[in-house]
Parts: sequence; C-alpha cells; structure tokens
Amino acid sequence: MDIKNLTTFLQVAELNSFTKAAEKLGYSQSTVSFQIKQLELELNVQLFERINHTVALTEKGREVLEYAHQISQCTRDLERRIKAEESVGGHVRLALPDSLCASLLKEKFADFRRCYPGITLKIIAAGTEEMFRLINHNEADAILTLDNHIYNAEYVIVKEEKIDVHFVASPENALARQEHVSLPELVSQPFILTEKGMSYRRLMDQRLAELSLEIRPVLELGSTGLICSLVEQKVGVSFLPDFVTAKKKAEGKLVYLEPEGFQIHVWKQLLYHRDKWVSPQLKSVMDYCISREF
Repeated sequence: MDIKNLTTFLQVAELNSFTKAAEKLGYSQSTVSFQIKQLELELNVQLFERINHTVALTEKGREVLEYAHQISQCTRDLERRIKAEESVGGHVRLALPDSLCASLLKEKFADFRRCYPGITLKIIAAGTEEMFRLINHNEADAILTLDNHIYNAEYVIVKEEKIDVHFVASPENALARQEHVSLPELVSQPFILTEKGMSYRRLMDQRLAELSLEIRPVLELGSTGLICSLVEQKVGVSFLPDFVTAKKKAEGKLVYLEPEGFQIHVWKQLLYHRDKWVSPQLKSVMDYCISREF
C-alpha cells in the first residue's frame, strides 16, 4: 500500500474536497483522483460518495480513516526514531474561551516558545458554540472548551478535567463573615461577570432562572484576571471557575461564598475533530497542553 495514497486520502477526508486537497498537497486534481482510485481498487471499497460536487466519506471510508490515522501516526513515529530528531515547525489554530487565554498567553507562552520555537500559534477566543463551528469547518485545528461535558463521537477527547465554579468575594465583604449565605441575599450584591451566554456564566443564569432569581451585573467583561482584581478591591462579587481564583483564595485575598443547594461545575476538554489529520505541530501543541495541565 502506497503511503502517499493514504496521505492524500486523509487530506480529502479532512477537507471534504478533492480540489482543496490537491491545492494543499501541491498535486493536480487528476493526481488526487487517481491516488484515491488506486486506494479504492486496492481495498475493494468505495471511500467517498460524490454527489452534486460534494464529497463525503462512506461508512467503509470512515472505517478506513481510523486505520489511516493510525498508520500515519506509526509512520511519523518511525521516521522520528530513524532520522535525527528535527525541531517541529508549522502553524496551529487553537480556539478557547477568554478565561483560558490568560493562562496560556501570560503564564505559559514564554515556556511554550522555548520548547517549540518553530511553531506559530493563532489563538481564537470564542464561546463554545462558535468553537464547534470553527472546528467543524476546519477553521480551528483543536479547541479547549470550558462548559458542559461534551459527549459526541464526532470529536476525539485528548484530555478532560472537571472544574468547580464558585461565587467569590473580598474577605471584607459582609457576606464573607456570615456562616450561611442565602441566594436571594447574594444575588442582590453588585456583580462583575463574564459576558452573558459564556459557559459557566450561562449555567449559573440557567440555574438561577429555575429558582426564579436573576443577577443584573454592574459590569461585564472577558478578562477573568481583571474581574479577580476588581473583586479583591471590593468593587463587587463574581462567579468564576476555581482555577482562576484558587491562588488568590489560598493567599487570603478572595473567599468562596457557598449558598446551600447551589453547586455548579464545568468540564475543561481538549478536543479535535475525528476527521482531522494530527500533524506533528498539532500533536506537539496538544502534548504541551497535557503536560503543563493547561
């Protein structure tokens, strides 16, 4: 079996287009068509359905795709072992929520550049719905979500982690000194929140609506770091994931307010589309995210 034919098959499957695959690989469209036909004859299956200028994998094509990914990965691993190790290079598009951008760009990007100087990154800050639109249209290579747990066979979960979310306030806030905090009393506080509809903010709003309660924030913004600073300055209270607030809580600069019967958690998940070809640079970025607990 010709590895080049498998590589062409992976590109056509990812891009859903013979023309785009030819452009990306630097081949003519007739060469791409010939290579796919060779593979189909060798395997004795039809890999794609071609209807009205659209290209889609057949069921057998999806089965072959799984093995093609494995063969491609094994080939890359073998090449890395036999050849002298070369530095990984290339461009990767990563979509993630605003609340995770600060962790990557402020705390870890310098370390990432030291590890992978040949990789360039495009960070796309987006809400969950937009992230999945991007990955489904191959406008992002991988996404890092912070929302409900995603169960969908269309995506490969590289890593996932359950994250608790808490109401936070300054230690000098009157509610911080109360043994029990009621929700009606809490929602009457001046709130500083992330934008409406964004992951954990949306889940909080939905849960409060079920209880016939609502928060009307005095300020909405995307930077969770700035929100923490404002809460610390006693400007208001907020609702944020623990990975954002844990350090300041440990330092005694913030406290958690825990009204009875109100508990929300989200899932941080690193995913890519199952039809996506995992390039060496994309694998390096995902491996970095895993190793640095990003």
